[in-house]
Amino acid sequence: MLIHPNFDPIALHLGPLAVRWYGLMYLVAFISAIVVARLRLRLPFVAAQGWTRKDIDDMLFYGVLGTVLGGRLGYVLFYKASFYFAHPLDIFKVWEGGMSFHGGFLGVTLAMVLFARQRQRTWLQVTDFVAPMVPAGLAAGRLGNFINGELWGRVTDPAAPWAMLFPSAANEDASWFVMHPHLLLQWNLGAVYAQYHLLPRHPSQLYEIALEGVVLFLVLWFFSSKPRPVGAISAVFLIGYGLARFIVEFAREPDDFLGLLALGFSMGQWLSLPMVFAGVMMLLWAYRRVRQTSVPGPG
Repeated sequence: MLIHPNFDPIALHLGPLAVRWYGLMYLVAFISAIVVARLRLRLPFVAAQGWTRKDIDDMLFYGVLGTVLGGRLGYVLFYKASFYFAHPLDIFKVWEGGMSFHGGFLGVTLAMVLFARQRQRTWLQVTDFVAPMVPAGLAAGRLGNFINGELWGRVTDPAAPWAMLFPSAANEDASWFVMHPHLLLQWNLGAVYAQYHLLPRHPSQLYEIALEGVVLFLVLWFFSSKPRPVGAISAVFLIGYGLARFIVEFAREPDDFLGLLALGFSMGQWLSLPMVFAGVMMLLWAYRRVRQTSVPGPG
């Protein structure tokens, strides 16, 4: 079995200032977005659409606000609404963690609406340009989760080559050990727990880096390397991310204060399904719209 390195969450100590790994990953995410955007400017058909470096810089400003505000409010509303409604001042304690991708996605969506209006572009023109920039940032965020030893996966067979012990999951492992006695015999977890006082889990953060980051980036990069109907690139992002997140959630430990919901799906899966559905509908609409406009009128 693998053992999580249990990194120090603080990357740098600058006098009284502590720079955390997760904060650095946000910086990496935004830098990667700039790099990908500038590489896209080299594509002739993208440059012909009038995009400039100033557009990228301004877009990043809007995107940062949307990500931070939307991610935090999404976590508050989707995951722990009752707690934060009872303790509203805790909403501002972002240093304690608690960000939602789906909330951040909605925040960025609203931010791009404002940016599109300011630039006199359609919203889908903007989101098509932004979509290939996102996966690298997602990968950076998941790497931050892994470094922090948080958002680990579900308990798995210790014989699996990917099984990993997470020291930060010690309390949850103790509770799981008591609540699932039938699996202790099935996977011989009792011997593992007796030796390590930990249970083997899926390193689901690494799965997310692979699917939401690497695979989704490659799909979007190659799909967007040629001219596509307006809305098609955004649609592929919705479908790709929704499917990747839905699949990974089968290996990721659901939030302990929510557990599994209807049909045995997690909150992350229920929030991802509408993304896939919307993406499929948008993709059909984008290509149907092109066919309709290309049909010649009566001669």
